Amino acid sequence: MFNQLELFEIDNPCVGVCQSNKKGYCFGCLRSRQERQLWLKMTNEQKREVLRLIAGRRKRIEQMHNRQKQQIEIDFEQNLEINSLFDDSTQS
Repeated sequence: MFNQLELFEIDNPCVGVCQSNKKGYCFGCLRSRQERQLWLKMTNEQKREVLRLIAGRRKRIEQMHNRQKQQIEIDFEQNLEINSLFDDSTQS
């Protein structure tokens, strides 16, 4: 297999928000506890794999937020419809 010459170092994805959720994933960089601890010992190939995993995690989080936002909008519209049933100004 052909090994590509690395011209640039792969930057650490840390953004300085070092707090983890219950599963150990960092809120800032989305790396697992193990990925954070081993970053400096990883090969560039391993680091690229971690960056690929981070991108997938970010995409899933964005999709979840979009679904939640849509549900909030639906709930808001339904509440408006329910409230209009009891609004005195619409009754004669």
